[in-house]
Amino acid sequence: MATLLRFYKFSFVFTLICLGLAIWYGWSSTGSVTDTLGILWIVVVLSVLEVSLSFDNAVVNASVLKEMSDVWQRRFLTWGIAFAVFGMRIVFPLAIVAIAAGIGPMETIRLSLNDPVEYERLVSSAHIGIAGFGGAFLAMVGLKFFFDMDKEIHWIATIEEFLSKFAALPAAEIGILLLVLWGISSTLPPDDALTFLIAGILGLVTFIAVEGINAMLELHEEKQRLTGAVVRSGLGGFLYLNVLDASFSFDGVIGAFALSNNMVIIALGLSIGAIFVRSMTIHLVKQGTLAQYRYLENGAFWAIIVLGMIMLVSAKVHIPETITGLIGAVLIGLSLWWSIRHNRKETSASADVQPTS
Repeated sequence: MATLLRFYKFSFVFTLICLGLAIWYGWSSTGSVTDTLGILWIVVVLSVLEVSLSFDNAVVNASVLKEMSDVWQRRFLTWGIAFAVFGMRIVFPLAIVAIAAGIGPMETIRLSLNDPVEYERLVSSAHIGIAGFGGAFLAMVGLKFFFDMDKEIHWIATIEEFLSKFAALPAAEIGILLLVLWGISSTLPPDDALTFLIAGILGLVTFIAVEGINAMLELHEEKQRLTGAVVRSGLGGFLYLNVLDASFSFDGVIGAFALSNNMVIIALGLSIGAIFVRSMTIHLVKQGTLAQYRYLENGAFWAIIVLGMIMLVSAKVHIPETITGLIGAVLIGLSLWWSIRHNRKETSASADVQPTS
């Protein structure tokens, strides 16, 4: 229990603050105990959904974070909060509405507070672009993991070994993604197809740019190490993690409107979930969970690919968030079970080997 509190203390405190704000907002805006409790319930449900849908996000985050220094790990949990909570859960939907409606920031805020139905309509109208950008970025994150000639641990061995060998073909994963973008866009009306393609290409370019920045920073740090300088790496990974978190949050922000179209309620609920995901990430890193369960990382990246593809397909067909979360949970659960089974086999094999005297 003490260990859990060490990792999740801030998240619990943050949750209490958000729930307190939800009660204050509910009472001040409605003056009704029943309505206030209803608002509080929606905030709780949104936070639980955000956590349950984002466990694969935490695992992937941990795979990057474990290579970063303690300083940057703490910055991811602290500095990153501003980006995760205020950037993606508050500023992002407001920015969509401002661009879609061609209005200023203050007018957008007024619209979100006084006309939530129109606010929801404008945010939802940007779904095709969001699906293209977020889906392309997440798909590249997953494909990049498996298109790696140096990858040694294979969960779904037949497929993963093939993809690892296929990685010898330069930019194979980019070619696959572009074909998928073209295929989906061909089923959309001309205007939507253009929006989808542009957004998808921008998602791909963003991934390449973040990877490029990370590579340049690593090269610079390696040169410093060769000169004997002490290097505390992490900036590239920090940027990558925040863009990754943004891509994960796209679908959650849009899906939250199924429960409420009130900006304040959505922001409070999703923010609680975002903070818990960050705490889960730190927990996984510090406890060495990825090393303990060898296929867990593979399962998370398969879930990332599935989520990315679902986001891309959602430009044409709506897929409920429940199904998305269920698929991710099943993949991660299976990889965890496979890891436990592997550990048991190794333990059993070690026990069968008797020492010779």
